[in-house]
Amino acid sequence: MSACVPTRIHTRINKADLSASVSVFLIALPLSLGIALATGAPLQAGLVAAAVGGLVAGRFGGAPLQVSGPAAGLTVVTADLIQKYGWRTTCALTVLAGVAQLALSFLRVARSALAVSPAIVHGMLAGIGATIAVAQLHIVLGGTPHSSVLDNVRELPAQLANLHPAALAMSALTLTLLVAWPRIPGRAGRVARQVPAALVAVAGATLTTALAGLSLPEVDLPSWKSHALAGLPEGPVLGLVAAVLTITLVCSVQSLLGAVAVDKLVAGRAELPTEVRRARLDRELLGQGAANVVSGVLGGLPVAGVAVRSAANVRAGAVSRNSTMLHGVWVVLAALAMVPVLELIPLASLAALVMAVGIQMVSLNHIRTVTRHREVLVYTVTTLGVVLVGVLEGVAIGVAVAVAVALHRLARTRITHDEAHGVHHVRVRGQLTFLAVPRLTRTLHLVPHTADTVVELDGSFMDHAAYETLQNWQDSQTAHGGKVTLTGRAGAPIAGSVSAEHTCCRPWTPWRNHHCDRPSTVAAEPRRGHQLASGISAFQRDTAPHVRGELARLAREGQRPSQLFLTCADSRLVTSMITSSGPGDLFVVRNVGNLVPLPGAESGDDSVAAAIEYAVDVLEVDSITVCGHSGCGAMQALLNSPPEGGAQTPLRRWLRHGRPSLERMASKDHAWARISGRMPADAVEQLCLTNVVQQLEHLRAHESVKRRLADGTLELNGMYFHVGEAQAYLLADADRLFDRVAATESAGEVRASQVPAI
Repeated sequence: MSACVPTRIHTRINKADLSASVSVFLIALPLSLGIALATGAPLQAGLVAAAVGGLVAGRFGGAPLQVSGPAAGLTVVTADLIQKYGWRTTCALTVLAGVAQLALSFLRVARSALAVSPAIVHGMLAGIGATIAVAQLHIVLGGTPHSSVLDNVRELPAQLANLHPAALAMSALTLTLLVAWPRIPGRAGRVARQVPAALVAVAGATLTTALAGLSLPEVDLPSWKSHALAGLPEGPVLGLVAAVLTITLVCSVQSLLGAVAVDKLVAGRAELPTEVRRARLDRELLGQGAANVVSGVLGGLPVAGVAVRSAANVRAGAVSRNSTMLHGVWVVLAALAMVPVLELIPLASLAALVMAVGIQMVSLNHIRTVTRHREVLVYTVTTLGVVLVGVLEGVAIGVAVAVAVALHRLARTRITHDEAHGVHHVRVRGQLTFLAVPRLTRTLHLVPHTADTVVELDGSFMDHAAYETLQNWQDSQTAHGGKVTLTGRAGAPIAGSVSAEHTCCRPWTPWRNHHCDRPSTVAAEPRRGHQLASGISAFQRDTAPHVRGELARLAREGQRPSQLFLTCADSRLVTSMITSSGPGDLFVVRNVGNLVPLPGAESGDDSVAAAIEYAVDVLEVDSITVCGHSGCGAMQALLNSPPEGGAQTPLRRWLRHGRPSLERMASKDHAWARISGRMPADAVEQLCLTNVVQQLEHLRAHESVKRRLADGTLELNGMYFHVGEAQAYLLADADRLFDRVAATESAGEVRASQVPAI
């Protein structure tokens, strides 16, 4: 239960938290009113939810920098409940959903919520976004939205024929400011972006409406004395239970994914303590549940983590949960003292703001991602289900389709047989389970008992039934004098060693359990060319068909890597393997010693600087990682290098860029870089670690990197890979400590594509 006990509030408020809280407040105020308008709830309910989200979820939640409040993802759910049961019952359902979240937090099931397929999550958000956009379009055009998406679509022609010019003009002005404000170029743009675009858009429309004397419906905030609080739930029991489950599902999934997204945003801020940089998801669920209980009791909208406000909080430099809580205080003060100003805001402007948020929820990046992973069917079905029948029903349909797709892929196995030069070939493509045993048996019976047979297994899974079938057939063939060879996709035997008849390895012999003596004779040289050609041939046969579609897409759209990965040229360091990355993910630069020459250094080689400039300014990568490794030959050469002088070979000239690392290691002014839990094994490992830290300093001296770091749009990461342990370590904090990356953490994490962008 210790995970659920909140830590004490910081008694001193950091200036960064104070400024961040103001930035978040300026975003939250118009969005909270707009979301309340979109749901059909009293407009004060949006302010109540924003204040409670900041104060309660901010105080008790497990993601200190996540900002909670009324979220666009809950708009459709809440609007539907208000239509069915009325406002006071909806408040009661919010309370019950909060209680359910509290129960889930005590059961410690938060991480299991992240197991939901990203295609379902993004499909749900896209369906909600489409529903919001279509409904708010009616208000933008000067009309009133209907209760269902189909009705809103059906009535659009009539609404277009009966436009309200003033409402349309203010909506257009709001959208124009919302899009143009972040794109103001130059120094003026950097200054302007300190003020949130949402606030500028609503303020601009409000000021224009007042100066032009336009007659438009405006925000109406009745006296707080008449504000409706929660009442006893009324309605059919099954309907109420389904409503509670829906609120609980959407609030929990959105909040937990948001917490993981915030972790990714602050991962590179080494100055933050660990409890701020790493969310405690069960505690976050507790904080969200407590906030929903309080918000429902006080007559507020359902509360969830909001990605837009959380990202703004991180970008503004927040360092603790105080920024989130202070933003709640500012909302309370605004709700009490700024009512006359808020009542000048035209509803058309708020509707345009919420419509823009809804459109952003239908993300093209998410669609490309699910298409690349062949999940577009699940995404489409979930989206249509949410739009046509409701959120809970749409998610349930999406889950059912995802399960069906997974079973189809598991059961889809292609088994072929052919004969060439007296050898029978049986090829199995896909997972080999009991479902494929009948077809496998029929195919194997086509092979004569005494024949030589190669069985090629191209799959990652074989269950016990398939294994026994294959083993029994192999025993039978061997007993009758036949020969059976089991191979993997590349043609290498699954068991046994390489044939002794080869003086060199087979083409790119599978590296697992691989030992080979290099040929020492000149006669073996032609064999190496054959090895390369055979490896390429194996790629064309086995890998190219699987990646051709993705590479064709990258060829059309161009590369858009998210990270520059700068590492050593050592052949043991396989970047795609240790980062689980694929085509288009990383922009990789490799050199001897993973060195970054300082700008203007006399190296005679600007290739590294050119790659950095291209990655940062042209490709606009989000992060740069410098990765060193154990047993680095360059670091050994540095340690053993003689003083300056003597023959300056190309290698010695290049290694001069590593001398600052040697000096740093010898200096008493710098703390030694070290690995968490143990001391460096020897001087070489100490220099390898120190070199990563030093090269990050060199990176910061490059103009393009310096500029992006100042803008807060780039992060730098240090990494160390121990080859002998197959273990990665990440540079964690200002103490130059490399933390071990645990394999178990990846099971609870989500991909970047799984994080909702709302």
